[in-house]
Amino acid sequence: MTGVLATAMLLYTEEQRLAIDGFRKFAEAQLRPKVTEYEQAGCPPARTELIDLFRMLEDFGLVSGLIPADCGGPGIDRFTFGLLYEELAKVWPELALAILIQSHVALILSALGTPEIKKTYLEPLLRGERIGCLCISEPGVGSNVAEVQTRAVREGDGFRVRGQKLWISNGAQSDFAIIVCSVDGELSMLIVDRENGNYQSREVKKMGFVSASTCELFFDGAVAPAGNLLGRSGGGLTQVLKLFETARVFVGLTAVGIAAAALEDAIGYAKQRHQHGKPIGGHQLIQAYVAEMATEVDAARLLCQRALMLLDLGVRCDTQTSMAKWYATEKAVEIASRAIGIHGGVGITKEFSVERHFRNARILPVPDGTTEIQKLIIGRNILGISAFT
Repeated sequence: MTGVLATAMLLYTEEQRLAIDGFRKFAEAQLRPKVTEYEQAGCPPARTELIDLFRMLEDFGLVSGLIPADCGGPGIDRFTFGLLYEELAKVWPELALAILIQSHVALILSALGTPEIKKTYLEPLLRGERIGCLCISEPGVGSNVAEVQTRAVREGDGFRVRGQKLWISNGAQSDFAIIVCSVDGELSMLIVDRENGNYQSREVKKMGFVSASTCELFFDGAVAPAGNLLGRSGGGLTQVLKLFETARVFVGLTAVGIAAAALEDAIGYAKQRHQHGKPIGGHQLIQAYVAEMATEVDAARLLCQRALMLLDLGVRCDTQTSMAKWYATEKAVEIASRAIGIHGGVGITKEFSVERHFRNARILPVPDGTTEIQKLIIGRNILGISAFT
């Protein structure tokens, strides 16, 4: 742990510090050895392996944690959840994204599900028996959710679904999908069970996050009972926009974790690598680089933590979540790139982890709204003038 991060820990409660310390020890002992294994394999964990990982993470409340206490969950506040999430992202960002989806599927089911839905989907998910995924984006639809083309047509006592979804985390391992689709001409959220081949998945290969499942899902006449409609029909757009607020912060925190890992690697290398008779960390230029990187990691973390605190207060904060997302993800790219530069030639080899940090960081400005979209949201909210057509 860097001195800067150790000082930041003093701002947390004793309970939070103990939680971070315990989780950090677990992650180093149980998760870090697996990272290289999956990175070299170039594929995500199989369903049974991911289930085992989720069960381990649930010991720290990282599946059910956001479910409020009055709904039977631990009721961990988002700020504390974010502290643990950042630690996970620093060690294994691919698993962090997987747990982000699983935890938010649990939260959605808890908030919007009927007693029957909770028994069928939520309870098995919390027991570590089922994996869910959340489907919003499509091949032709990204930031403008209102243009979703997937349709659920009423048929008998249920729905028949047709459409495709793209960039779906946990898609390959999922047992069911919560899909954003048009029902009776209005945007809604519907659960589609995978059983009996109800939908198919195709893994999308990426430059980074190679051990995270990212899929295209195909709903070619999939069926779902009428009782699988979540919340009120036509409430999908509002529900998705609320999800975006939270999701963007956690994508930002994923970037903070990657940036912090790259910074730690750069510091370690700068201390042990010698040039011109002393460690390279003793040269002014390297010290300036490290100072900038450390400041940017802190700034990104604080923006994310402010957004989490506002979410905990239940106030509208899409400006602050967009600020956190774009700043953290863009700075992570710069920090990881600088870490490669500090490493020199070895930084571009597979023998050092900084090249993986860079590949992973470079992806994050894109999902859950690109940097350009975040800036348009911020500009619209500040100016009161929309640049969206």
